[in-house]
Amino acid sequence: MQPLLSGKTAIITGASKGIGLATAQLFAGEGANVILTARKQSELDEAVKLIQASGGKAIGILADSADPQAPGKVFGKAIESFGQVDILVNNAGVGDMVSIEECSDEHFDTVMQVNYAGVFRFCREAVRHFMPRNEGVIVNVTSINGSLPLGGLAYTSTKAAVNAMSTNIAVRFAGTGIRCNAVAPGNTDTPMAQAWASGKLAGGSTMVQYVGKYSDQELAYTQPADQANAILYLASDMGKAVTGRVLVVDNGAYIGA
Repeated sequence: MQPLLSGKTAIITGASKGIGLATAQLFAGEGANVILTARKQSELDEAVKLIQASGGKAIGILADSADPQAPGKVFGKAIESFGQVDILVNNAGVGDMVSIEECSDEHFDTVMQVNYAGVFRFCREAVRHFMPRNEGVIVNVTSINGSLPLGGLAYTSTKAAVNAMSTNIAVRFAGTGIRCNAVAPGNTDTPMAQAWASGKLAGGSTMVQYVGKYSDQELAYTQPADQANAILYLASDMGKAVTGRVLVVDNGAYIGA
């Protein structure tokens, strides 16, 4: 059976750990050239080595998604290395549990730049690259908090906004060879989730009580590989008829959200 992404090139932001790394590993295993971005060089190097050791083609680019210059730099290097980009996975993001009364302008702006403005700029770079070929796929990793906002105000607002952005991009290119969707993870066994569970996310415990009140926290966490599988479905020809949708992957913990 031919690999699902044979000959494709994919940019995956925030790919040094968690869902991003699982996605990069899966994509490489399915034949894609993968470009990983992250903000820490040591973690990026380790992720690239892990993929290459398994026979995958991967390069790492140090990039902060909040940097307006990052999309141009990353796409430029990807095109220089592999000729073109076929898939963009916007996975980079920061989480928080800061409630409205505790949220400063500075904190709000910081989260917005990474989780929303950064996604916008990478999407814009992608569609400008895709349009001459009339072909390309964007998958934005959002959160169940985009439809059931139980976390911090800034975080949940950005996830809802990216869901809307994804649909808007899909509307713009419906009927063409360019698609855009989102995957909305529920509780997933990642470093961010571990920080949340231990009360180490910015904002502390104010919002934590509402998570248990409005969702089923007794169900098992999903694994990063579960989210990667959903992203692969939307990025590959398996999902060629799907655009403008938000796919929730949560083991049923937030049914009805």
